[in-house]
Amino acid sequence: MGAATAMFLVGTLAGVSGLIDSYPVYGGQALRYFVAAIILLVVTRVLGLRFVRPTAREALCLGGLALLGLVVFNVCVIESTRASGPALVGTVLGTVPLALALAGGRPAPRVLAGACVVVAGATLATGLGSGNATSLLWALGALVGEVSFSLLAIPLLPRLGAIRTSAYSTTLAVPMLAAIGLATEGTGILRTPTPAEALGLAYLAIVVTVVAFFLWYKSLPRLGPGRAGLFAGLIPVAAIVTGAVLGVAMPSAYDLLGAGLVVAGILVGLSRRNPAAGTVVSPSEA
Repeated sequence: MGAATAMFLVGTLAGVSGLIDSYPVYGGQALRYFVAAIILLVVTRVLGLRFVRPTAREALCLGGLALLGLVVFNVCVIESTRASGPALVGTVLGTVPLALALAGGRPAPRVLAGACVVVAGATLATGLGSGNATSLLWALGALVGEVSFSLLAIPLLPRLGAIRTSAYSTTLAVPMLAAIGLATEGTGILRTPTPAEALGLAYLAIVVTVVAFFLWYKSLPRLGPGRAGLFAGLIPVAAIVTGAVLGVAMPSAYDLLGAGLVVAGILVGLSRRNPAAGTVVSPSEA
């Protein structure tokens, strides 16, 4: 349930990003992660979790996680959406379950079959034939970021736990985005957001970052990347639902059929527990 909720919340990113479309990209993302980092660090303090100094290997993983899984992923999603709309990036991200199933080791047959069904459903739901070369390149960057978001976290979770991993990675992402923003946007990196933009930034910081990250990293050690990756198929489904709720677009019959295939694929992949589905690690107290 935690993994499903996490990926559904991440999937609302594309729709909600429309609220901040006119806000400076890098400044907005830096502000989002700054707010999220403050919240996560406060939660860490309230729960009495002591600071754990990362080892050299963990520091490299955290840096890669922040750069690829947070900075690259979100910027690529926004830029791909700007280039041709959300359909193409949704289709490419629909392949995440298959990518994680293969990257997580030798997947169990049911996990691989379920991942293929999820990919088919996500592709059907988001549609084919739209987009351009620029949008495709950005979408492929988003795919790399989404896969890195899970794989680079696996070696961190046993000792750092879900809360610390989320807090440390979001903290590292802030100066990265700020530096990119200063280089590309100059003094225009930040401005006072409109009420709608403030609402969008708050949603991205609290719901898509704090809540979704925690739920995903709590579920990842138990499920392993192969089985957990099945839930990434909910990302384009969530984008469809968000578009309908915000009045951007109503789902078509193909959208609904694709969503049904995604759910069916998840059920197939989870129907039998098999250690070969992915590497399972033991989470810490957080």
